[in-house]
Amino acid sequence: MFTLVPQPLAYAEALLAEFSTLSRSGDDVSLLGDFIRGIARLSTCEVAQLYLLDTTHARLEMYAECLEEQLQFPDRASVSCDYNDEQLLQYVLRQNRVVCLGALSDSLHDTRFLPVRAAPWQSLLCVPLVDMQGATAGLLLCASVKHLDLKGFAESFGHLGMFALRQIHLLQCRQLPADGLRQVTITLPSANRYGLIGKSDAMRQTCLLVSKVINSPYTVLLCGETGTGKEVVAQALHDHGPRRTEAFIVQNCAAVPEHLLESELFGYRKGAFTGADRDRPGLFDAADRGTLLLDEIGDMPLSLQSKLLRVLQEGEIRPLGSNHTHKIDVRIIAATHRDLKQLMNEGKFREDLYYRLAQFPIQLPALRQRGPDIIELARHFTDKACALLQRDVPRWSDAALVHLAAYDFPGNVRELKGIVERAVLLCDGAELLEEHFSLHIKDLSEEGRVSLRERMEQIERSLVIDCLRKNLGNQTLTACELGLPRRTLIYRMHRLKISRRDVEA
Repeated sequence: MFTLVPQPLAYAEALLAEFSTLSRSGDDVSLLGDFIRGIARLSTCEVAQLYLLDTTHARLEMYAECLEEQLQFPDRASVSCDYNDEQLLQYVLRQNRVVCLGALSDSLHDTRFLPVRAAPWQSLLCVPLVDMQGATAGLLLCASVKHLDLKGFAESFGHLGMFALRQIHLLQCRQLPADGLRQVTITLPSANRYGLIGKSDAMRQTCLLVSKVINSPYTVLLCGETGTGKEVVAQALHDHGPRRTEAFIVQNCAAVPEHLLESELFGYRKGAFTGADRDRPGLFDAADRGTLLLDEIGDMPLSLQSKLLRVLQEGEIRPLGSNHTHKIDVRIIAATHRDLKQLMNEGKFREDLYYRLAQFPIQLPALRQRGPDIIELARHFTDKACALLQRDVPRWSDAALVHLAAYDFPGNVRELKGIVERAVLLCDGAELLEEHFSLHIKDLSEEGRVSLRERMEQIERSLVIDCLRKNLGNQTLTACELGLPRRTLIYRMHRLKISRRDVEA
């Protein structure tokens, strides 16, 4: 471990001292500070940085930086700290490999994550950090304006980092309640992180599942009613995953006749059939190294299901008219609004293909299960429609919001989009009114009146949260804007269970 470092004996003594320091740290912040300062001392680099993955493993954040012996902890609450777009950091993270670079100023590597200096950075070492379960939890980075050979430090820095993560785990265990029951608070990821819209619990649960699979090669099966946004979620899985620089291709299996779908997916060779006057690659080839969304997979003919199964099992295809197969690297996402298990029982869908596709199923919620999101989505579609029509965005009347929230939306988000776009066209003034929607709402039974009251509370809760966010959580300004006494606002916030976390989300 020490053969490639200068003065091995002195370095071993210094490294032992750093282990001893970390073992005496009394809290997480002190431990991380001691750790990153120790790395800067051991490497003699001007900067050392610590990056850790968040709980969803979908976001890479800088936790600490030691620059010219000055320790800094970036304010992650107010500054965007997502480093997922940094290719060098992502390579170390995904490949779990050490990267050591010299003559950095002459290379083509993008190092925007390093602080700006008058003298160019010359040497860089990036080491993945592994937690107790053997998973990559983050990375350690040090850089210098001098030409240094940092590769010899990689192994010892990895062991020191693993020790630091273990110490953090032990410190957290010591903070458990006396009865030994740990009170765990799960923070669900925001949908906005993936370009999706919605802050309801149902949507946050969906985004939690997305965050678990977004960086993996697993096949994803998106299920849900028509219009719930399956293609939008598939696009988010591609755009925020490791294949985002490659092609994203969509094929609706119900939109193409059976005899054409095979050639569309697998391609064909010249002479394969009448009219095949040249070779033509299929969508699997076009999506190589990227993502292929097979929409309405439940409508795929049985004759093609066996061929798709081979693609999933072997990762290879054979074009029509060819005697040879070739390998492809495609992430497949399947989507359907049909019950595939019922189709299996009816003999219309292969059981072995279902279990291959359902490697990681995600059930998308219907819009009626996302009550608080209806208003946010409606306003989003209003903004987009007005931008397309190049006109000012109208206000929403309270009656229009109540009318919208009382509707069940059997067509889900797709129907809401169409309804809002029509209302914008019908609106000649500066306010959207109930008459611009004219939704057919069923007569309400007693159960329906309870549901309407709940929907009204959702609308009120959404309006209050929006106003609080607009005023950066200032309750006095919010109460003034809503025309309420401050204590009335506080009472309604308590009744509607509005917390600081809701306002900051």
